Amino acid sequence: MSESTSDANPAVGIIMGSRSDWPTLKAAADVLDTLHVPYETKVVSAHRTPNRLYEYASSARERGLKVIIAGAGGAAHLPGMTASMTELPVLGVPIESKALKGLDSLLSIAQMPAGVPVGTLAIGKAGATNAGLLAAGILALADESLTARLAAWRAEQTASIGETVEDDG
Repeated sequence: MSESTSDANPAVGIIMGSRSDWPTLKAAADVLDTLHVPYETKVVSAHRTPNRLYEYASSARERGLKVIIAGAGGAAHLPGMTASMTELPVLGVPIESKALKGLDSLLSIAQMPAGVPVGTLAIGKAGATNAGLLAAGILALADESLTARLAAWRAEQTASIGETVEDDG
């Protein structure tokens, strides 16, 4: 995992509570790579590195970020704490945990109090993939080129699905 992409101006931040979350959140990065959306990655633990979290979230907008994807497992405080420190949209990805298969993470992220929103996605890689797509969709509101790339990605996905059980699709 790199600390940032080769682009000097990332639009999306992908943060995670620990390095072990990267195999899940890599799905978001893969989508953003496919759509040519610049992003940065960083390990930022709400519990173990609170000063790093504060610095990251409170400076995100001035550093040029437009959306933050935050993945966390267990108590999953990272997305909510991030959202409390920035006006940027925060997309929470629950990481699958061993004990409760990610249900603990999902409920922790989904139960934000009114006034501190976190867009909560599905547990695991599906949620990370959709977080990447949702981040791209948010950015596409102000970027016609990205809108076209996102439309092409969706058309390709649709075309890849066969209509019958015999289709190799």
